[in-house]
Amino acid sequence: MADSQVPTDSELSERLTALQYEVTQNGGTERAFSGAYWDAKDDGTYHCVVCDEALFSSDAKYESGSGWPSFWQALDTEKVTLKEDRSHGMLRAEAVCANCGAHLGHVFPDGPQPTGDRFCMNSASLNLKSDDPEG
Repeated sequence: MADSQVPTDSELSERLTALQYEVTQNGGTERAFSGAYWDAKDDGTYHCVVCDEALFSSDAKYESGSGWPSFWQALDTEKVTLKEDRSHGMLRAEAVCANCGAHLGHVFPDGPQPTGDRFCMNSASLNLKSDDPEG
């Protein structure tokens, strides 16, 4: 269902919640331990809330203790683009949806093996869809 057509700003402001808009369009961050998925254990695929691109599998999700949903890898390295972020006096890797450019979160080198990465994502930028065809 995902395509390369990015919704307009007015479409997004109508469709997304204020928090989803702030996170995905302005690089905001939800408060730790406040998002819908930080402790979710359901099986499924996490999609971009803006364009519906499939980004992460629940199979790669783990409890990092950070208060945000954390994954040790994306579904496909081509689906999540990493950009240098020097904001807040830090050097970090910002993760954005490769399809629409929505801000997802940041990637840190303190995750579990086999990758050693921690994709620390905002729940507000994701939509979990069950892999079960029955829902």
